[in-house]
Amino acid sequence: MRFTVAAKDAAFLAVCQGLSFVRAGALIGASGDAVGIWWRDTVGMPTRRSHIPVPDPLRPGARPGRGLSLEERIEIQAGRRVGLSQREIARRIGRDQSVISRELARHRGRDGHYRAAVAELDAQRARRRPKPFKLIANASLAARVEEWIDDGWSPKLIAEVLERDHPDDKTWRVSHETIYQALYVQGRGQLRQDLARRLSTGRVTRRSRNGSGARGPSPFKDALTISDRPAQVEDRAVPGHWEGDLILGAGGRSAIGTLVERTTRFAVLLHLPGRHTADEVANAMIREMNQLPWHLRRSITWDRGTELADYADIQLELQAPVYFCDPHSPWQRGTNENTNRLLRHWFTKGSDLSTWDANGLRTVADKINSRPRPTLGMKTPAQALNEYLATAA
Repeated sequence: MRFTVAAKDAAFLAVCQGLSFVRAGALIGASGDAVGIWWRDTVGMPTRRSHIPVPDPLRPGARPGRGLSLEERIEIQAGRRVGLSQREIARRIGRDQSVISRELARHRGRDGHYRAAVAELDAQRARRRPKPFKLIANASLAARVEEWIDDGWSPKLIAEVLERDHPDDKTWRVSHETIYQALYVQGRGQLRQDLARRLSTGRVTRRSRNGSGARGPSPFKDALTISDRPAQVEDRAVPGHWEGDLILGAGGRSAIGTLVERTTRFAVLLHLPGRHTADEVANAMIREMNQLPWHLRRSITWDRGTELADYADIQLELQAPVYFCDPHSPWQRGTNENTNRLLRHWFTKGSDLSTWDANGLRTVADKINSRPRPTLGMKTPAQALNEYLATAA
């Protein structure tokens, strides 16, 4: 005797509600063995008499949360039975089409039919089964995450790099939300508690670097402005154009100079052990950038700060024009601003930056240049720069 899909649906619903195969079969005139075989061959889910039956679909009050309710699953089943598209089903229950697509992919039976009661039971069991927390179960993964957070990587970047490096090994992949939970939710992980303080993303508040009182003539009266900068700089097609600024320490008494190449995001740090006067900044910039090949010294764009008042000397020594942003317009050197925010992981606000020596700055520069960047297709700035240098050679 052949049974229709509707008859099998009725038997499966009875099993999901807690009936045995024999009693479910009796409802449609089939044997218990037949129902058991259908269940095994169609659903593929083991049965347990101790499971919690699905709730009554007429029970008022839908289950809270993002997951689909039984009522929504019944609508999906009905829509599929009459041939509605996933888009139309999604519109009827007020969900995104991707939700319907994932639901069908997870819970469609081996015979190609979707059954609401079976999907609900499967979802209940998935919610109830014990799931070991990944950063507890994999100590090596936790150690790698800790190492990268210590180097200033964000949880989102860590998750993306793990997915890139381990596309076929899910034991070595973790979401950024899991990392945040391991840091902030009690009992959710074994990461060091002090790591949470390493994730500060507070933006740098820009303040005037000039004291009050009368000011002399502007040192930038005859300087090139950003409006004079050629279009080649803007489109980032050719490396060699840099953006720069100072990161200030407590009270503005100490500083570190930062230069970032616009195309590769490669960073150079300027050691300023004394006062960050115009001559000291110029000397440090000339010293560091003279180590670069000439085709990587095409231009420099700087904030309109008096620390670069000796820009004429810089232009002469480096044979590169210096362009200045408009007043109070830090977004005109957005690449440098973003890099400075990342560098604050090491050069924290309110700290004395004069404690950093040249070797320490080189270590930080190596770390920031070894950090994968989504904007570079997950390459590091060092890789991007080396690729350009190899091509130029």
